[in-house]
Amino acid sequence: MDLTEIDPPRVFKVGEPSLSLRHCADLELAPDEQVTLTSESGTEFDIVRKSWGYYGTPSLNRRLPDHGLRPALALSRGAMYLLLVEAGNEDEFAAYLDGQSMELVAWLDTDEAITDAAEKLRS
Repeated sequence: MDLTEIDPPRVFKVGEPSLSLRHCADLELAPDEQVTLTSESGTEFDIVRKSWGYYGTPSLNRRLPDHGLRPALALSRGAMYLLLVEAGNEDEFAAYLDGQSMELVAWLDTDEAITDAAEKLRS
């Protein structure tokens, strides 16, 4: 693993209306290395590097919910996003989607939701 801090962080704008983000670090992983992102609220999010690419999230309907995160599929101006919402912050998330002109396509945190989403993709 190679961590490169960016100090001062690179600040850039995204979205409409625009929001400022701070790019604080770059992290290079070798195959079969994992990093876990944590928050003060106790949520956890793992990223695993494989020789073929990445596991970009833990299992959507098992580990993520077990660690306080609800995966949501959202659409914005033709682009699809997988967003991870801290359980209990759904109202704040809905306001964010509205403010960014995004649409919630589906929650992906239950077996039923995964099955429904897969059936929609097949049709």
